[in-house]
This record gives sequence, structure tokens and C-alpha cells, in this order.
Amino acid sequence: MPPSGATPDASGKPAENVPTGLRTDIPSPARTWNYWLGGKDNYEIDREVGDAIAALNPDLIPLARKSRGFLNRVVTYLAAEAGIRNFLDIGAGLPAESNTHEVAQRVGPDARVLYVDNDPMVLAQARVLMRGTTQEGTTAFLDADYHDPQRILAEAANVLNFDEPIAVMFMGVMGFCQEYQTAKRIVSDTMVGVPSGSHLVLWDCTDTSELARNSTDKYAESGTLPYILRSVEQLDALFDGLEKVDPGLVSISQWRPDRTQGGEPAHVDGYGAVARKP
Repeated sequence: MPPSGATPDASGKPAENVPTGLRTDIPSPARTWNYWLGGKDNYEIDREVGDAIAALNPDLIPLARKSRGFLNRVVTYLAAEAGIRNFLDIGAGLPAESNTHEVAQRVGPDARVLYVDNDPMVLAQARVLMRGTTQEGTTAFLDADYHDPQRILAEAANVLNFDEPIAVMFMGVMGFCQEYQTAKRIVSDTMVGVPSGSHLVLWDCTDTSELARNSTDKYAESGTLPYILRSVEQLDALFDGLEKVDPGLVSISQWRPDRTQGGEPAHVDGYGAVARKP
């Protein structure tokens, strides 16, 4: 679907009409990621910079698409095997194939999902993100910044059932937190506020290749919000005090992959895990 207020041109790309409050002189991380996923919620600057960065690091587009597979697998696990019916997706991003509520409610039609984001384009598309909710389930959207976990938790209590375990999701977004200790505090404070039996799902891009490091530095030169690559050890520490679900912290392509596809999935420079709060 094109951005709010825009109509697609003959090529299928969105026209460059701009919703109020959006900037198109610098790329948006959410819109660039949407472009790499094959979406249309992006503008010319996002496509130009996205193409340039992907040319530097051809692994970025496979990483973006494998991140959706990771989301699909972890949400299916949480809903089907862990029995979770409450999902708090913080930094939800733009609508894409297999959004959290669609996956969760496919397994548990009564699942409750709260998306949290503060990107202007994401806010403009929130109504799209919430389409397809089952009759039994609940899907809602909160305009908030993950730097304020107390507010997010307070608002989440209006949508989610805090008498039951909650899946807290940070999917590729903590790299936008510029200070590592702040990122640790955000994750810790959020998990402190949810019940025992809740799960943390977190993945982020890692500094595990020169291609990843060089392309991330180049992307920052575009004037957009820098993304901070972190080590696998730093990501592992974000799960302190929690019990990781097998196979632990791994490249997201290798977290319980679909073996029916044949062969070992290719490594990508993004690591993630699912962990349970005791």
C-alpha cells in the first residue's frame, strides 16, 4: 500500500506526495527497510540510499527478508508451544508480510497484540498494520518511544492482560539506541514490568563482518539516525537474568529454521534469541 495521501504511479511505486510531518530529504530507517523487503512505503531518497548501501553490502536484502522469517518462527513458537496470548511489539516498523498479530492470531485467534512505534510513516500506516485482526483477538497501536518503558508498560495494561505472560519483542531496533548501557536499561526495565513466564524476543544487526561495518558507516553518512552495530557478546548480555530457549543466541537464519527447505541456512549478520523470564 502506498504512503498515506499518495497514489501509486504506473510503475507501482508510490507517488511522492508526502504526509504532513514526514521528511523526504533524508532516508528513514523504517522506509529503507521497507524498500529492502520489497514494500512500497518508501520515497525516492530511501530507494536511492537503499540501493547504494545494498551495493556495498549485498547481504543486507537477504538479512531483511530473513528477519521476517525469524519473526514468523518465533511468534509461532511463542503462540503454539509457549502458549503466549499477549504480544508487545516495540519498534514495530511498517506493515509487511506476516505481521506479528497475523502470525499470533493464526495460532491463537484470541491473541492480544500491541504495536509500539513513533516513526511518522509507521504512525500514518498504523491502521494498515492492524488490519486482519480476528474477531476474538485484539490489535492496537501506541505512539511511544522505547526510551520510556514505564509509559509503554502503563499504556500496555489497557490492551494486554498482565495477569498472563507477555512476549516482549525488540526486532532489529535496539541498534538505534546510541548508548549501549541505555539499551540494556530499556530492555531490563521493560522485562521487570512483565509477569513471570513472559518472554523476551530480541534480534539486532551485529558487527560480525567487514561488509556489515562498512555499509553501516556509509548509511550513517546519509544524515539518517545512525544504527550502532554491536557484538554478539553485547547482545547476549541483554538477556541477563533470563532463560534462553534452545538454540540460544544465534544468527537469525539459524534459529529453528525450516529444515524442509534443505541444506543449512546461510549465516547473516543479525543475531537473536528467545528467552523466558523465571
